[in-house]
Amino acid sequence: MNYTETLDYLNAALPMFHRTGPAAYKPSLDNTLALAEALNNPQNGLPCIHIAGTNGKGSVACMLASVLQAAGYKTGLYTSPHLKDFRERIRINGEMVQEEWVAEYVSNNKGLFDRVQPSFFEMSTVMAFSWFSEQEVDIAIIETGLGGRLDSTNIVTPLLSVITNIGWDHMQFLGDTLEKIATEKAGIIKDDVPVVIGETDKSLIDVFVAVANEHNAELTVAQETYKAECIQYDPLADHMMAEVNYEGTSYYKNLRLDLTGLYQLKNLCTVLAALDVLKDEFELTEANIRKGLRTVRKSTGFAGRWQVIGQEPTVVCDTGHNKDGWAQVMPLINRSAHRNLHMVIGTVDDKDITPLFQMLPKGASYYFCKADIPRGLDPTVLQEQASAYGLKGNVFPSVAEALKNARHEAHGDDLVFVGGSTFTVAEVV
Repeated sequence: MNYTETLDYLNAALPMFHRTGPAAYKPSLDNTLALAEALNNPQNGLPCIHIAGTNGKGSVACMLASVLQAAGYKTGLYTSPHLKDFRERIRINGEMVQEEWVAEYVSNNKGLFDRVQPSFFEMSTVMAFSWFSEQEVDIAIIETGLGGRLDSTNIVTPLLSVITNIGWDHMQFLGDTLEKIATEKAGIIKDDVPVVIGETDKSLIDVFVAVANEHNAELTVAQETYKAECIQYDPLADHMMAEVNYEGTSYYKNLRLDLTGLYQLKNLCTVLAALDVLKDEFELTEANIRKGLRTVRKSTGFAGRWQVIGQEPTVVCDTGHNKDGWAQVMPLINRSAHRNLHMVIGTVDDKDITPLFQMLPKGASYYFCKADIPRGLDPTVLQEQASAYGLKGNVFPSVAEALKNARHEAHGDDLVFVGGSTFTVAEVV
């Protein structure tokens, strides 16, 4: 098979959660372990950092990868979902895995996939491990897909585990309380492997302490020792400047970040705490850290998080898609200079989007649409639900059509925002 035929096979034969939703979720490691065993366990001996969390895990993964690349290490990066090309999920030093290798890998193992019948994520996870092992990376950054304990990535034994935060998402799989969700995320903690928790509610810290103690894992809570403050910020600029304190003492001054959402300050603290742990394994200078943090987008291909994609009118997109994600995005919209606000919104059909409606401004003009995936919510249904909260707008058959109309209606000094789901953003970046 060539690369196009390979993608057709994968999309047809292996269910993808991000497209089809709960039917593709498999709450077990059995398939992943079966694939790995048949492929000589490429995850064994793979030096890696394993990252879970409700929000921010992609940002933290890419920040860490960029710093390690800046320090000269051959760095693998496995993230999900992809926006445009499947190969975005699997990178080494920012370069996507080769089309030819993907096609050959799938062709060679098609019989195995047909026999095991893995999900899309189970297959792609073991593929990433195979590529990183074959290419002998110095370190791989591995982002979980959903949860932690039963996530397909959780067959690795990392050098460091990171849990960014805990919030309300995927409750149908992870539990109906934050304690249950935290327990599932804590499932990535391994014996004698240090763990960094980015931020956590006081009511949840006992969950992490108990699991860390059970595994003799040294626990660091970044928010207890690191504080980051923005000292120069324009939400529509291509960078922001931050100052970081460690235990009340100045740690970094004039730190330039090319990820500009203010919520990245929390992720920054998580990253710096993780790097402090990693300094026992890797040579990391302040210059490496500064360079890595100001070149994340260029170094890793990171996209879709508070990203300016157009001017006159200004168009911004963000993949935030749950309550906590929107709680971080709305202040950025409010702080962005604009006369009128235009919101291009598309969501999925298996999430409670009531919190979204409660946060969105009633004075904005709305353009309701559906991303080109089976899981997308019918825009007419979205419009009807939104109207109950005083949100008024029109329905469009596609994201592209909605954005085209928003740009047409907007003045040069207006702001157009595109979001609601990863898949809505994927069609505009």
